[in-house]
Amino acid sequence: MAKHRVHSIEFKRQVAQAFLSGETYYALARRHNLDRNLIRTWVRRLEAGELEDGGPLDSKANDQDARIAALERLAGRQALEIEFLKGVLRSAHQKKDGPISVIAGPKASPSPKDAG
Repeated sequence: MAKHRVHSIEFKRQVAQAFLSGETYYALARRHNLDRNLIRTWVRRLEAGELEDGGPLDSKANDQDARIAALERLAGRQALEIEFLKGVLRSAHQKKDGPISVIAGPKASPSPKDAG
């Protein structure tokens, strides 16, 4: 499966401006090893003001970064909870020495007075 390259906003802006300056899609695509439709998209976005710093693309990226960070925190908390619960289960299995009543607790051992 082909990996997608990630281009900076500055690079996208430069390529789109080169087209608006008179270069052809074909020449730009060949020089930068890009698809012509991708360059067309960048030109449309530049004309719409989306390739400006702080434009809609940047705010989308910031929203996505915040969502990713929140999901990573949630995954971390869940991993800690899972490890805690695994420890509780392990300790519960190890403490089964004898019958335990929920109401009275473990059976009391006979005291030395009762032994005599």
